[in-house]
Order: sequence, then C-alpha cells, then structure tokens
Amino acid sequence: MKKKFKNIDIKDLAILVSSELEKNGIDAVLVGGACVSIYTHNKYLSNDLDYVTYSSIAEIKPVLANLDFYQKSSRHFEHCNCPFFIEFPPSPVSIGNEVSITKFNRIKSLKLFTPTDSVKDRLAAFYHWNDLQSLDQALMVAKVQKVNLEEIKRWSKGEGVTEKHKRFLDLLKAKDK
Repeated sequence: MKKKFKNIDIKDLAILVSSELEKNGIDAVLVGGACVSIYTHNKYLSNDLDYVTYSSIAEIKPVLANLDFYQKSSRHFEHCNCPFFIEFPPSPVSIGNEVSITKFNRIKSLKLFTPTDSVKDRLAAFYHWNDLQSLDQALMVAKVQKVNLEEIKRWSKGEGVTEKHKRFLDLLKAKDK
C-alpha cells in the first residue's frame, strides 16, 4: 500500500525521512531551500529536500523504498503522492569555499543547517551566480531567525564578495524599517 504524503508539510517530511535514514545508520544533513522553508515557516516553499551524506545511494535506496520513494535518477527520488522530491548532492557539507561544516541544528531526528549557515548557503548562490531569488531567501531567514551577522561577514570576506555582502546588509536594514 502506497504511503500518502499529498498534504505533508516539508518540515514533517524532512523529520520523517531523517528518522528513517537515522534508524538505518545513515547520517544525513538537510541543506538548501528546504532549510529556508523550515526557518521561514513556509514563507518560501522549496519543492525538494537536499540531504548531504557520506552514505552511498545503494544504502539510501532501500530506506527510501520503505517510504515508497523510487529512484528517478542517480541522486533523485520521488513519490507518486508527495509534492516534494528528495535529492542527495555530493558530500561534504559545504557552503561556497567553506568545506566540512560540522555545526548543525536539530529538530527531533532532523539534522539541518543552522539559520546562519542557511543564510550563508543562500548568499553563496547570490554571490557566485547572481541568483536574486537566493538573496531574497537569505533575507527571509535573516529577518525571522537569529543569525550571526559577524560570522556571515567573516565568511563573505573569505568568499571575496564584500560589495555583495554590503548589498545584503543594506537590504536587511531596509526591511527592518
């Protein structure tokens, strides 16, 4: 019998998937737009869950099959009754040039980027690909979550994008008014 996920919230799905992965000895971190969805209480809604893990797809596939997700492509899983799909970008967990992130947030069994790292992740797309939607997402998270602006400044300097960082800060201050 197919599990029904048609009306599931992205946060609830992320917790469920993380729990199943964890029960099967797979350590995975939720990154990307799904973190933005969770931190903004769905003001932004991602259509996928990106998990970074050192486990192989061969290890992951049977776990997701237990939830009736099928492998659509090499790293991409779908479910016929779920509006979200699941992807597994390559490890390690990194943000821009910063590799091997090790500090995460936890919501039940879900391990995910901290709000600060979620902002940095979105800013990386803005900094390196001029993705304005990602800039908006970074601002959304920074507006509703406590983030470490000094850490974001330090990281931005390491990315070599101080002008774009200044634009982020100016927009963040403008949204506060």
